[in-house]
Amino acid sequence: MARAIAQRMQVALGKAVVAENRPGANGEIASRFLARSAPDGHTFLVGAIGVFAINPALRPNLGYDPQRDFTPITLAVTSPNVLVVNPRAVEATDLAGVIAWLKREAGRTSYATSGIGSSHHLTMELFKQITGTDPTHVPYAGGGAAVTDLLAGAVQLAFLDLGIVAGQIADGRLKAIVVTSAERDPLLPAVPTAREAGLPEIVATSWQGIAGPASMPEATLQRVHRAVVGALQEPDVVGNLRRAGLTVVANEPAEFAAFQATEIARWKAVVQRAGIRAE
Repeated sequence: MARAIAQRMQVALGKAVVAENRPGANGEIASRFLARSAPDGHTFLVGAIGVFAINPALRPNLGYDPQRDFTPITLAVTSPNVLVVNPRAVEATDLAGVIAWLKREAGRTSYATSGIGSSHHLTMELFKQITGTDPTHVPYAGGGAAVTDLLAGAVQLAFLDLGIVAGQIADGRLKAIVVTSAERDPLLPAVPTAREAGLPEIVATSWQGIAGPASMPEATLQRVHRAVVGALQEPDVVGNLRRAGLTVVANEPAEFAAFQATEIARWKAVVQRAGIRAE
């Protein structure tokens, strides 16, 4: 997403915009870098839900505070998680059937995620808490590896980003059971939401936000916000992101801050109930 908007931001800001990867520790390395940067509008972070909302609950000695150390710019995009099953391994075609299968096969089921503390992990933990099921967690180093083992039958089910599994759903190698968005997704119009299927508590998305360092002057914040939102709203950017399973939000800084606070509280409660700790 960062590369999709960098060139357009460059035009709006009148200076070069470079997307630089700083991977590691579920976004903690990049986040620490942002927290130490000057609030001059030259450095900002594109981060996922883990960076902005989940890491504080998982890591007691986190090297940054996503509310104190960041200036929210915008909630950029969201993507529903999709509950998918390997149809050769799971004898179910709807949510009630999956829950019944998990209870019937208790102790012999497992689910894949893209890592401990990912939205995929916490969405399944929320699902387990609500349904009273307990498949074993098998974390992978990313969504691609999780899909590979899911297709092979090493694990039987997962909540994963729509963009990661859309192709496998289309060709029938994975069965989509529900999406976690509030409404059905246009890419999967026949797949019900979890709310429609009887789990109204599971309205959850993966998402990416953009932030600057703390204490950005208001004029600087507004200039960067206009550039970011303008780039995100370009029709070709919207179309390309939609085909990747992402929906552009591009809201106001205050709206993003309020959403972030709600997400922090929500996932902290899930983490505490499940007793999850980062490894």
